[in-house]
Amino acid sequence: MNLGRIAAVAWKEWRETIRDRMFVLLAFLLPVSWMFVFGYGLVQDVEHIPFGVIDRDHTALSRDYLYRFFESRYFSFQGYIPSEKEADGLLQSGKIRVAIVVPEQFEERLLRGQSLGIQTLIDGTFPLRTDIIKGYVIAINSAFTGERLVNYLARRSGSSVEQAESQVHPIRVEVRYLYNEEVRSTWSMVPALVMFTLMVSSPLLTALGIVREKETGSIYNIYSSTVTRFEYLAGKLLPYVVISSMNAVILWTIATQWFQVPFKGNPAFFFAASVVFVLTSTGIGLIVSLLVRTQIAALVITMVVSMLPTILFSGLIVPVSSLSRGSQIQAHLFPGMYYTNIVRGAFLKGVGLEVLWLDVMALALYALLLRGAGYWLFTKRPRS
Repeated sequence: MNLGRIAAVAWKEWRETIRDRMFVLLAFLLPVSWMFVFGYGLVQDVEHIPFGVIDRDHTALSRDYLYRFFESRYFSFQGYIPSEKEADGLLQSGKIRVAIVVPEQFEERLLRGQSLGIQTLIDGTFPLRTDIIKGYVIAINSAFTGERLVNYLARRSGSSVEQAESQVHPIRVEVRYLYNEEVRSTWSMVPALVMFTLMVSSPLLTALGIVREKETGSIYNIYSSTVTRFEYLAGKLLPYVVISSMNAVILWTIATQWFQVPFKGNPAFFFAASVVFVLTSTGIGLIVSLLVRTQIAALVITMVVSMLPTILFSGLIVPVSSLSRGSQIQAHLFPGMYYTNIVRGAFLKGVGLEVLWLDVMALALYALLLRGAGYWLFTKRPRS
């Protein structure tokens, strides 16, 4: 192995890369664009739900009930609605997602101790969002009902509100959220997008860069040179490893500074693990580049091979533990899942090599296997 020849190949590849403006934009602008597009587009928080109200009682108690929705950050009041027909039109147009109908004699029936129903119309176009909205409505309604019951028992028994509260709710559930204290989907999604972006962009850059020599015919210069297979592949991949590692730093900065995702881990461990992942992802691009002859074919195959498994089996959107048994097996066959564990563990849990060593070892094994396969597939003899 001659380090000088490796450096010469790497320098040649770097100059060709920065000379092509479109390739430079692809290398640095595309990952950043994906980070912003998916960072805002994949937010799963259900907040500021537009809703309207049909209040047929217009009493102090009905207003007190509705204020629970007005003051909630999960709902956004759009105004009063005169009738259910107009509410249906607003729901059909998407101007509101929820309509709450307070019946006549709401206050009177409650003060007499009678039960009643509050009709809630919810747009069921998106089932998951609908279930979440339903949960919000039930929670607010339960809190109001519980408060009414506590006040009633306090008045009847002459006891304090605290004593009545202990009678109504003898067992209280105290929930404490760990690692993602505000339960924001951005905090979970954005770190995983670092994985997604590197998993798609790194193989793409590598595949296009290597196949470019096949299309221009400059690959024949390598066939007739004294550069060995290992020296050529090492020098050829080095610029793309450097570019992808730089992108990892840029994406980390966007996640922490722009999206305000807390980073609780060790930066040195995170960046070292990211380099191992970059070695894996560029290895995928190397394999694709050795199997095709044109950049169009490299583009299509790389996007299919890297993007689909990453979306479906990496834990980006659906936790791997929630997948079927067969899907979990497939998830363990792709490197995206291991790096997802690393980025979320480093960002949110502050864990390092002592916990994530198995994921790092899995990525290192992938990198070695892909490099070995690339070395075996590449030959200095031109294929007919």
